[in-house]
Amino acid sequence: MSSKSTRIVGFTAMKDGTAADFEIIRENDEITARELPDRIIEHLREMALDDGAYKISRLDHVLQCATRAQRDGADDDWVAAALVHDLGDVLAPFTHGQVAAEILRPFVKADVAWVVRNHGIFQMYYNKSLSHKERNCRDQFKDHPYYQLAVDFCEKWDQCSFDPQYPTENLEFFIPLIKRVFTRVPFGSTNP
Repeated sequence: MSSKSTRIVGFTAMKDGTAADFEIIRENDEITARELPDRIIEHLREMALDDGAYKISRLDHVLQCATRAQRDGADDDWVAAALVHDLGDVLAPFTHGQVAAEILRPFVKADVAWVVRNHGIFQMYYNKSLSHKERNCRDQFKDHPYYQLAVDFCEKWDQCSFDPQYPTENLEFFIPLIKRVFTRVPFGSTNP
């Protein structure tokens, strides 16, 4: 997949780098950024290999979430969030929302990234093995302006998307959206 530069820096410690070295790094970073949509697609495909405890794979779960969001008329930011909200599940099971939020953050509105960052806490509401206090730990955000968005994300799209019978769009359906969202100029960027 990678079309990385064949040029490499001359330093072994960054403090010894030259302007030319850092230009090589900048060019390489630009290539990495252009490849991001393909990397996300590849990681989503890997989620199909999940051997988890659910009736459907992790890929099917996020596809179902994104399908529900898209059918509800959600904008690209929210559909992308539904699609990648669990990308960190395997590598960061205790902080997966934060991982996914940081992938999304440069490309989506702040409210969307916040919801993805915190959706794990909001999902605890549905876990009947937890105490009442643990299940309602989302209440710590009761006064946050994005609280209801997180409640709605979990209720309408996330917690209900483990249904093997739900007519779900496939990954190929969402590839144009992935390419649109993750090739945007990052929010707050001064680069054109």
